[in-house]
Amino acid sequence: MEISARNQIRGRVKSVSEGAVMAEVEVAIEPATIAAAITAASAKRLGLKAGDEVVVIIKATEVMIGK
Repeated sequence: MEISARNQIRGRVKSVSEGAVMAEVEVAIEPATIAAAITAASAKRLGLKAGDEVVVIIKATEVMIGK
C-alpha cells in the first residue's frame, strides 16, 4: 500500500487496550513507545495484537511542544 504521508515509523505492537468505542495501541519504536488512540472497530478489523509488526503513520496539521 502506498500512501502520501511521509512520517511512517515501523514498530512492533506492545499492547492493545480495547474499550467500548476506542482502543489504545502501544507501539515500540526503539528506543521509545508511541501510543495511538484508534476506534475499537479498527483495532478488531486489523486484528491487532502484541507482537504484530506495524507501521505508525503520523499525519497532523500541527505539532505542539510545551515546556
